[in-house]
Amino acid sequence: MAKRDYYETLGLAKNASEEEIKKAYRKMAMKFHPDRNPDDKSAEEKFKEAKEAYEMLSDTDKRAAYDRYGHAGVDPNMGAGAGGFGGGGFADAFGDIFGDIFGGGRQQRGGAQVYRGADLRYSMEITLEQAAKGYDTQIRVPSWNNCDTCHGSGAKPGTKPTTCPTCNGNGQVRMQQGFFSIQQTCPKCHGTGKIIPEPCATCDGVGKVKTNKTLEVKIPAGIDEGMRIRSSGNGEPGVNGGPSGDLYVEIHIKPHNVFQRDGDDLHCEMPISFATAALGGEIEIPTLSGRAAITIPEGTQSGKTFRLRSKGIKGVRSAYPGDLYCHIIIETPVRLTEHQKKLLKEFDKSTREGGDKHSPQSKGWFDKVKEYFSE
Repeated sequence: MAKRDYYETLGLAKNASEEEIKKAYRKMAMKFHPDRNPDDKSAEEKFKEAKEAYEMLSDTDKRAAYDRYGHAGVDPNMGAGAGGFGGGGFADAFGDIFGDIFGGGRQQRGGAQVYRGADLRYSMEITLEQAAKGYDTQIRVPSWNNCDTCHGSGAKPGTKPTTCPTCNGNGQVRMQQGFFSIQQTCPKCHGTGKIIPEPCATCDGVGKVKTNKTLEVKIPAGIDEGMRIRSSGNGEPGVNGGPSGDLYVEIHIKPHNVFQRDGDDLHCEMPISFATAALGGEIEIPTLSGRAAITIPEGTQSGKTFRLRSKGIKGVRSAYPGDLYCHIIIETPVRLTEHQKKLLKEFDKSTREGGDKHSPQSKGWFDKVKEYFSE
């Protein structure tokens, strides 16, 4: 029977990335592994196919040969392609998959396990104005330096780390479960390949001491709530020479007294007097860049919205600034004097005598109410 296409076996396109190949194999390996499907020959065959496809496509040279010549370009007897479950190639490949699942690192050939340092997160609160215009500041974050007492070895002065007897310095131990074998981080040395009989009293055998350092942070103009800025290599240090993690500065914007942000747009509420709403006029409204004037038409109703183009915020990924939306609120007078109350009653009487032309919205609403109750 002709072999299936390796990409088809893993359900991938031919331009799949290394990470996509790894994820696809991980999914199939978990689903069809013989330990999960005892006495299921079909699942065992699918597991073998997935294993062979992964071994070929995860190797750059083998993948290039396969892409060019197909199955004829690769040796079907290499690794554990059509054979059983043995062979270092499969163990290394599947070990790498398990390392990704359980947070393991990568292993240097003949050496101890190498781990990337953990990422750190720093929450920074800034004002809306700083978010709109950009902001340069400094932050203090944790840092780790080599211990001056042991010079980074972790061992008490006058002593040295020794080779781990459990893993013989490899940092990993192989565990056998039936016919299936996987590698795990050595529980004795935790992947370092070394043990420290007499730890340094200053750093407790870690080899590093925690301090603080100051970093310059440039907040780009237009940044929004929840966005993150990455500072590469400023996270926790790696283990056994592994790379340091990254620092992520997460932005939070303080509530503003006037504006509410919606993407690149801004919204504000503007109270005006009853007289201004009835007679019209010009009012000033605030913007992030100063003041702006808008004309209130005669007979403006509460809730009317005015749009000021390009008076919002230019986002970090936007070509143009957003807009400012001003929502009108008609303010009802309070604490009226007797004279003011009298004038207001006279005014109300005159508008009632003038008919529905002075209150078109009220007439429309009452007409709808009458229609509703007449049904």
